Amino acid sequence: MPFRFWRRIRLAPGVTLNLSKSAASLSLGPRGAKYTISPRGNRATAGITGTGLFYTVHDRKRSGRGGAAPAPRVPQRDRLKLGFFQRLMTPADEKRFVDGIRALNDGDLNAALAALEEARDLPDAAWMAGMIRLRREELDAAKAHFQHALARLDDLGALFGKYEIAAQASLPITSDIFAHVFPRERGTRLAMVEIAQLQGRHDDAMAHVSRLLEIDPTDPVVLLSFAELALDTPQDRALMDRVVRATVHVENETPVDTAILLYRGKALAALGLPDAAIDVFTLANRRRKDRPEALLHQVRYDRAVLYFETGQRARARREFERIYAADPGFEDVAERLGVGG
Repeated sequence: MPFRFWRRIRLAPGVTLNLSKSAASLSLGPRGAKYTISPRGNRATAGITGTGLFYTVHDRKRSGRGGAAPAPRVPQRDRLKLGFFQRLMTPADEKRFVDGIRALNDGDLNAALAALEEARDLPDAAWMAGMIRLRREELDAAKAHFQHALARLDDLGALFGKYEIAAQASLPITSDIFAHVFPRERGTRLAMVEIAQLQGRHDDAMAHVSRLLEIDPTDPVVLLSFAELALDTPQDRALMDRVVRATVHVENETPVDTAILLYRGKALAALGLPDAAIDVFTLANRRRKDRPEALLHQVRYDRAVLYFETGQRARARREFERIYAADPGFEDVAERLGVGG
């Protein structure tokens, strides 16, 4: 196995430049959105904060919607430096897109945004400008950019491919799990979900997630996003039934699966099926290595509540006591146990 040289340079709060022998990438975040640009291939990752464990999907598609276009006649060592004659032949919007990406690499976020928004008729420029606006929590402006990108999906990703730039954004799916996305329909709609949730537009968020489920009903990141959104309205029995049906295949293989199973159990409980929900919570609790403690506490807490509600008071108390011993401030366990001030 070859060794990889890697070092990280902090450019500004939330901005780092990652350098290796074969590639350089720029990451901006972590609030709202983080994005990375580099000449390497794409991968999509969902991770649990603090565990070092990630769920990764490699994107090997190089053609079709959002695929790579032929590379321009620019030296491999620096595809973002357009020479005099190259600039003469490059459309003005494309030049501004290149200027914007170069400004990102230089750490000048304001110049990058200005250039990208001048080129916002190009879907790739609009997508990157949307990520910058989302990071700044300028949600209406970000939404407008992403809507433009969605309107031109056939061209989205073409310029990134032409200049051999792998553009990546990091978006929160839950408080602990993040999806790393790219300028494709999936990544753009997940960004729209984030904006809709921040603005309290639940129906809009669900509409985007439903479209993503049509594209790939087994995508664990999308499935988790759907389940988390659905449990905002547990009284909607039809929606709870959709969660149960959509998650029937999920095994407890990764931390993402554990989180999905938590919501599957909640949906079963909301449908009045406590024994089935207890079985799911028990499955979710079986694998503990590399799972966040807060996630496991929530699984055990919800199971303990169901034990109590189904008359299994001794089992419920034992579960609450274990949670209290590990985290006395978790939910209302102290009150349930009659301890504390």
